[in-house]
Amino acid sequence: MTVTLRINGSICRFNGDPMTPLVNVLRHERFLTGTKAVCREGFCGACTVHVDGEAVMSCLRPVGLLEGASVTSIEAMSSGDGPLHPLQAAFEAADAVQCGMCFPGMVMSLSHFLRDHPDACRADVKAAMVGNICRCTGYERIIDAVMDVIAGVRAHG
Repeated sequence: MTVTLRINGSICRFNGDPMTPLVNVLRHERFLTGTKAVCREGFCGACTVHVDGEAVMSCLRPVGLLEGASVTSIEAMSSGDGPLHPLQAAFEAADAVQCGMCFPGMVMSLSHFLRDHPDACRADVKAAMVGNICRCTGYERIIDAVMDVIAGVRAHG
């Protein structure tokens, strides 16, 4: 089966098993390895991407369901040598990343959350992180980084 979709703004065609998980297409067909394939069961959130503007776990999304869809991976969150996405910069400033396995999924999940909740409180951010697992840092520095982004939005409002 041939599926045509847009990945990070480029039209892509995948010819293969329609049940192939999107994470495999991103990593093995498009060589976009920022999206991490960790649990492959939808528990950890490391493979989160945006599909048509919604945060989804790409390990659970068969490519056959994505005809005509627009996919955004972590690679599109900043523009090469351009500035980092505010969440990426905040994670770096807060030293919130250690091994890096959860980082792409966290950025994708939380950027989607912040799009709809720019005035979130700390408890809202904690609730939004359900489904994203970090085994290295704990969550406080991650939450601090998100709160820094929210404070910056409020300040520049």
